[in-house]
Amino acid sequence: MSSKSSAERLIKAGSALNMTLQATEIEKLLHYVDQLHLWNKTYNLTAVRNPDAMLVQHIFDCLSVIKPLETYLAKVVSPQRTVLDVGSGAGLPGIVIATMMPNTQVECVDTVDKKASFIRQMAGVLELPNLIANHARIEQLPPKNCSVVISRAFASIQDFIAVAGQHVGEHGALVAMKGLYPGEELKQIETNNAWALFKTEELKIPELNAHRCMIWLTRNTQP
Repeated sequence: MSSKSSAERLIKAGSALNMTLQATEIEKLLHYVDQLHLWNKTYNLTAVRNPDAMLVQHIFDCLSVIKPLETYLAKVVSPQRTVLDVGSGAGLPGIVIATMMPNTQVECVDTVDKKASFIRQMAGVLELPNLIANHARIEQLPPKNCSVVISRAFASIQDFIAVAGQHVGEHGALVAMKGLYPGEELKQIETNNAWALFKTEELKIPELNAHRCMIWLTRNTQP
């Protein structure tokens, strides 16, 4: 993967997503792809093997949530903005969020030790002091009072609520990154009085002809 052409593609993708990527951000994201490709040969961190495909299917895909997250977190009344990435795998979207949002504390949680170790390694290699990794089952952790709890292809929305809802702060949100609009999954939570659909955002991923959306859930304030 040519670093020059990849950098140009990143810049173009950022522009399509209404972002201007800085040189240091581009450098870190490309280095992350290189490290992911390298580690993947031994540790099987992702089913995507090709670095070019990683750039689109992982980096561009995760970059698409940055602007929506920034917009939401700008309105959060909290001394510290915190994002919890549940079932983070190889650090997606957590590493991308930590790279693009340095003033936000990001914690990645995964049950697989080698994946948590990789994220921990990337926090050092990419110089991301706002990123931490936790090898644990999310449902067994004490409540973390986070601004946003996010997942990418982690579980059904109902299961996501069940295992991760406790970690959302009073004015926070659960965010599920999905492919096609999960109509059936959302129907299943209509009888859940604790959580309600806040909004749905369709995502356009540069260089990827596929459906993507963000499902936002907040605690139900209705009696």
